[in-house]
Order: sequence, then C-alpha cells, then structure tokens
Amino acid sequence: MVDLERKIESKEARICLMGLGYVGLPLAIQFARLGFPVTGLDVNQERVAAIGRGESYIQDIDTPDVAQVVDQGLFHATTDPDVLSKMDIIFICVPTPFTKTKTPDLSYVVAASEEIASRLTQGQLIILQSTTYPGTTQEDVLPILETSGLKAGRDFHLAFSPERVNPGDSEYTVANTPKVVGGLSPRCADLAQLVLEQLMPEVHIVSSPRAAEMTKLLENIFRSVNIALINELAKLSERMNIDIWEVIEAAATKPFGFMPFYPGPGVGGHCVPVDPYYLFWKSREYDFYPRFIELAAELNQGMPYHVMSKIAEALNAAGKTLRQAKVLVLGVSFKPDVDDARNSPAQRVIELLLSTGARVSYNDPHIPEFTVGKDVFYHDEQTLTSVPVTEQLLENQACVVIVAGHKSYDYNWIVAHAPVVVDTMNATRTVKANREKIYRVGAPSPPQ
Repeated sequence: MVDLERKIESKEARICLMGLGYVGLPLAIQFARLGFPVTGLDVNQERVAAIGRGESYIQDIDTPDVAQVVDQGLFHATTDPDVLSKMDIIFICVPTPFTKTKTPDLSYVVAASEEIASRLTQGQLIILQSTTYPGTTQEDVLPILETSGLKAGRDFHLAFSPERVNPGDSEYTVANTPKVVGGLSPRCADLAQLVLEQLMPEVHIVSSPRAAEMTKLLENIFRSVNIALINELAKLSERMNIDIWEVIEAAATKPFGFMPFYPGPGVGGHCVPVDPYYLFWKSREYDFYPRFIELAAELNQGMPYHVMSKIAEALNAAGKTLRQAKVLVLGVSFKPDVDDARNSPAQRVIELLLSTGARVSYNDPHIPEFTVGKDVFYHDEQTLTSVPVTEQLLENQACVVIVAGHKSYDYNWIVAHAPVVVDTMNATRTVKANREKIYRVGAPSPPQ
C-alpha cells in the first residue's frame, strides 16, 4: 500500500491548514477531532496566539472544541512556514478577494504556493480550497510548485476542492456537507477523495481542477443571479404597490420548479459578491462576455443606492432631509446572526449616508468595530464602534435602518421608540403596532 494512503487511513497523516479563517479553522478542528495531527499556519499572530490559548475567534467554532483538540495535542498553530516540509497534506485556505476595480487578487494564493514550493517534499498532497476562477490550480499554482524541481502527478499530488462554508449555518458544516474534488491526475483525485472522505463519505470527483473550480463559481453565481432577479422584482413591486414578501411566500408553496430567494440591501460575504467578477474577468481571455452574469452582479451592487432612496423617502415624509440627520444602522454583518462583515452591504450604505452629511452610528452585537471609507464613495477612512441600543438612542434618531436583521433584536420595541424605520430585510414582518413608521424594501410605502 502506498505510504500516504496508509497514513490517511490510519490517521497518521500530518495535515496543515494554510489560513485559519472561516474556511481553514473549521476544517482544522474537524480533522483534529477525527484524530489527525493538525497544524494551522497563519500570518496573523493574534489568531495563532488564540489557538495556543485554546480559544476560538470564529462564531461557528466553539472555544471548548478548540481547547479540547489543543489540549489533546492534536492541533497547534504557528506563523512559521518551515512546518510545511514536515506535512503530508496541505490545504490552501487563503483569501481570494478582488481589487477596487473588481479584478481578481490572487496574491494570497501565490504567496502560499511560493511558501510551499520552497519546502515541497516527495509524496505531499496539496489541495487548494480558495474560491477562484477556472484555471488557477493548473495555470498559477502548479507552475509555482514545480519551481521546486518536483513534478506534479509524479513526485507530489495536486487537487482543487472548493470550500462550501456557510457562516452561521449550524445544520450544514464541514462534517456533513458533500465535497467536490478535481485532481491534476486520477491518482491526485483519488488521494484527495480519500482524505476528504474522512470528513464525510460523499465526495464527488470531477474530471479536472478546472471543472471543480467552475463548480464553485456556478454554485455562487446561481445565488447571485436569483438574488438579482428578486431585487429587481422588489423594486418593481414597490412601484406597483405590491408586497414582494407576500408574493414570495405564496410562490414558495409550489412544491416543484421554484426556490425562494429574498431581496435585501445587497449581497455580502466572500463569495456571492466576488465570484461573478472572477468568472467575468477570466472569460475575457476567451473573447466571451457573460453579460447576464455581470448584469446580475450590477443589480445587486446597486441595492445600497435603493436603500438610500428609501431612507430619503422616509425622512421626506417626516419633513426632514439626510443632511445632518441622525441615522442608526442596525446590523453590519453581511447577513443576519453572523460575526462576518466581509463585503457587507452595510459598508456602502454607511458610506453613502456619510457622503450626504448624515450623522451615522451603528449597532451590531456580533461586530464591535466597523471600518468604512477610504474609497471613492467616502474618501476618509472611519472606524465606527457599535453603540448600545437604548430607548433614548432610538428616540434621538431621525431614522433607524435595519441592514442585517439579527434575531436578537426586539423589533416591536425598536419600532415603538424609533421615529421611522427602514427595513431592508423584512425583519419587522411580525410587528403589529406602529406599522405606519415602517418603510420596507420590496413593499408599498406606509400611508401618510
């Protein structure tokens, strides 16, 4: 039996996670809980120190789970890349953001690949997990790794397996979400499948890393396109004096051919707002311009401007203007009940408010600090601190804007004390009293 296979099946294989964020840390903890010796490698010293103390810094991972595997000696973290030469399996779980002009930024993937290449040893398995455009594994990662003098598919193994992490989802985790993998060769795919099967048995092999990379983009672009559709219908429904939330609820009773999506202030997180631009950028290499996908991304990116129009409408009905108006934003995470503010639509909403001269504050029980600005929408960088929501604070606002509808908020109480509320998430759907104060995205304005 080949040595790496034996090590995987006996749980002796030494696994390294490069990047201990929302993707890497859950994966590291799960492999360690299964009995594998796991090393986390991250440039962030605060993360490494937290792991050393047995503490979690991610909402989806409980501190006792980290402490348990650290205390058992199954998991430790470091900033020293020299550990890479001692590993059997290396997962690359680093960020893949885009630039201000929506161009893919592979600098983290390139840096990780260069660190591995200078320490690559015979028989290692490298699995890229970071979401990216088709071709990255073979066109970017592979040539860097082969600068080591070792040949992929012969001396070491290479595969792509997209992460499928959904922050805040306690039902589907790394332990029960099916995996997809594409290997550089059938042998690479088989080894990647073997290690991923330790997490959960359902692993689907595709023909190549490019097919696996495209699979991840399809999953997220599917969401982007459908969210854009419902965002556009929400704006139309407002003009037609129809409540789109009622319409979605009714349509969702159909047991086939329909899947509910919901409007909102925009899309956030790492994947949905980023992935369409990764594919659009790469497609130009083939003289192909996926206008439908770009249009969907454009519609979603435009929702903060629509939120601004709702805020202006609400203030105008109260005889006020945005300039110098006190506006409280509730929720700045990219979706409800998570501690992840990456690419949150709240950033653009706040920047647009500040650019009009509004006086903005925010509350989010999951995000203690939130930085905005230093871009074309608001030139100055500003770091805001979450303020406690009190009766007096609500009453002193010109408008309260619900951007992330956290379940921890008492919306009946908020609506009772706020002069006017703009609800981008239909979070106030169960509020019965004072509905004349509520302006909802995708619904008729309250009668004046």
